[in-house]
Order: sequence, then C-alpha cells, then structure tokens
Amino acid sequence: MGVAAVLTAVEGVALAALGISMLVVGLTGSPDSPRQAETGGLTVLALAVLPLIAARGLWLRRRWSRGPSLITQIVALPVAWTLVNGGGALIAGGIGLAVVALVVLALLVNPTATEALGITPRD
Repeated sequence: MGVAAVLTAVEGVALAALGISMLVVGLTGSPDSPRQAETGGLTVLALAVLPLIAARGLWLRRRWSRGPSLITQIVALPVAWTLVNGGGALIAGGIGLAVVALVVLALLVNPTATEALGITPRD
C-alpha cells in the first residue's frame, strides 16, 4: 500500500504545483486571459485535493481510499495520452504519467492490497 500511497501523493503534489503555477502566472504574469489562468489554477488546486486525500487514506489503510485513488488513475490515463500526442517535452511527461497510473492501478487491484484495505469479495 505504501508505494500506491506515495505515487498517488506525487500526482496530487504535481497537480497542486501546476495549479499554483497557473495561479501565479494569472496574478503576476501577462497571460492572454488572466481570469482564465486564475480560474484554471484554482480548479487544478481543487482537483489536487482528491489524490492527496486518497494518498493519506491509502497510507493509513483506509478502505474508502481505494475508490478515489482508482478514479484519479483512470482520469490520468487520457491526460497522459493527450500529453504524449502534444509532442516535444510533453511526451516524456505523458509517458511518466501513464506509467505511474498503470502501476498504481495494478497495485490497487492486487489481492494483497484489497486484503490490506479490508476489501473482501462478496460471497
């Protein structure tokens, strides 16, 4: 569970950093649309909360945390695809995101992980 928790937390921290960056650019820089940059930054910061809370729950082995982490990984896959298709330096970021998402998905559906979280198959 530790690896899944850490990787999910890394995703949350990366999202928070992106949100803060967008917010700073919107407030102090000269983007095409400051309001759009600020709103986007706040939205990304709000989205960062889900993986961070899920990571904490996974670390503490809380049963409820598996769902939010799975959702985070499923959402990360199309984002990774978009990054890979963006070209340039985005390709590496997209590949990295896809690898992390697939690793966390594999860890979360692993029977050992479900047992550690107290999730048992229904009889």
